[in-house]
Amino acid sequence: MTAMYPAAEPSRPVVNAGRLWAGGLATAVVAALIAVVGILVGRGLFHVEVLAPKGAGVWGDADTAWYALGAAVCALAATALMHLLLLYTPRPMRFFGWVMTLATVVAMLLPFVTEEDLGSRVFTAGLNFVLGVAIGSLVAGTARTAVQVRAAPRPAPRPYR
Repeated sequence: MTAMYPAAEPSRPVVNAGRLWAGGLATAVVAALIAVVGILVGRGLFHVEVLAPKGAGVWGDADTAWYALGAAVCALAATALMHLLLLYTPRPMRFFGWVMTLATVVAMLLPFVTEEDLGSRVFTAGLNFVLGVAIGSLVAGTARTAVQVRAAPRPAPRPYR
């Protein structure tokens, strides 16, 4: 006995790359602003030497701009990773969550290998935590809206013979 319907291909999610990358660019802007605001709060309100000595003022020096640019680049890298995971892995959100968690932990530990004072290291680790959570959650949220599962079309039944 033959099947009335041939085996259909399983449905594959379709990634709306434009939506994903638009969200990634918006995430990059948010990450850069979080970095700038974090440095302003640390240096201006808490008088912590974040990325520059106190003599550089509340805005710091060129390191402030580099830190903001680095946060934006990290957001774009996270978007690229998410795009690849969405296209080629079976559970992209789970893998992305693990990668972002481990990358955030590494970013939080990095300040502690420097020779800065403890307050600066703790504040920078906290700022890196906020950046990691923001980038991870915004890119994951954008990815959820950029994926559309389309069911495979159902073929017409074959006539009886």
